[in-house]
Amino acid sequence: MHSSGNIQETQLVIVQTHLSGWKYRALILSVVLSAIGYLGFSMWGGWDAVANSVKEVGMFGVVIALLMSSFNYLLRFFRWQIYLKVLGHAIPWKPSLKIYLAGFALTTTPGKAGEALRGVLLKPWGTPYGKSFAAFFSERLSDLIGIVLLSFLGLTLYPDARPVIIFGAIGIAIVLLILSQQKIHSWAEQLIDQKEGRLAKISGHLIDIFKEAQRCHKIDVLALTTLLAVVSWGAEAVAFYWILTWMGADITLQFAMFVYALAMLAGAISFMPGGLGGAEAVMVTLLIWNGMHNADAVAATVLIRLATLWYAVGIGSVCLSVAKRESAPPPAQQN
Repeated sequence: MHSSGNIQETQLVIVQTHLSGWKYRALILSVVLSAIGYLGFSMWGGWDAVANSVKEVGMFGVVIALLMSSFNYLLRFFRWQIYLKVLGHAIPWKPSLKIYLAGFALTTTPGKAGEALRGVLLKPWGTPYGKSFAAFFSERLSDLIGIVLLSFLGLTLYPDARPVIIFGAIGIAIVLLILSQQKIHSWAEQLIDQKEGRLAKISGHLIDIFKEAQRCHKIDVLALTTLLAVVSWGAEAVAFYWILTWMGADITLQFAMFVYALAMLAGAISFMPGGLGGAEAVMVTLLIWNGMHNADAVAATVLIRLATLWYAVGIGSVCLSVAKRESAPPPAQQN
């Protein structure tokens, strides 16, 4: 039987080991490079145009946009708590919120994979990596479902986007179908058991994650988390509409929400860090197509991304810094 002090010391070592070293530095480097790339994109659009758009929106408008983003994060955190509870590893909301937000520090990694860092921070709370990765996978899938549903708003407004939206919808349908078929999981397990080597081991872990994620996609859970995804991402889309309106753009709420959703979908499909490049290109292209001046389109895109993506990275960086400094595990349970 381990003493409480020994267990806490072991937990502390686990966190500090995973939050240091070259892997962590590589993740941070990817964030820095993304920031530099985004700085270049902003300069291409012209700082004068961005500064002018901030003046047009005003500090009140900027605060409103940040509040809408915060609302997005809180709803997604609530969904995260649902996943952890369904997986049998719910933890108190205060430390869980800090851990969840800390993941945002690495949002600009490819496919937001760096957000899986939450699994490391959850480990001292007794959450196995398989469970936390299943929650992470379920969250990404839920985001895609919500974004694709929002993008349906523009099927008639911009027909050229139909292939991308349909591709996303089909991909989601295939994943949900696989998750619902226990026979597929059993067949895959039997096939992997006959193999050896590192690839077979990794495949086995992926199957385990899929099996855990299956619990997060039962009809009742799926319905609730999909609603949360649509409302949370819809909030940021509304903020985008308000920013465009305050800048004097002649645009409808439906089109603004469609542009934002399609941009997020394009960013996700591109698998670029934080959707950088793909999301911005879609936003700028569609805004110009709708009659907005080039510089204004770039400025509006930079402003909404600063109020959503980079705002999240900033919050996450603070929370991750606190998590690294404190590394405070929960009181050990008696064996």
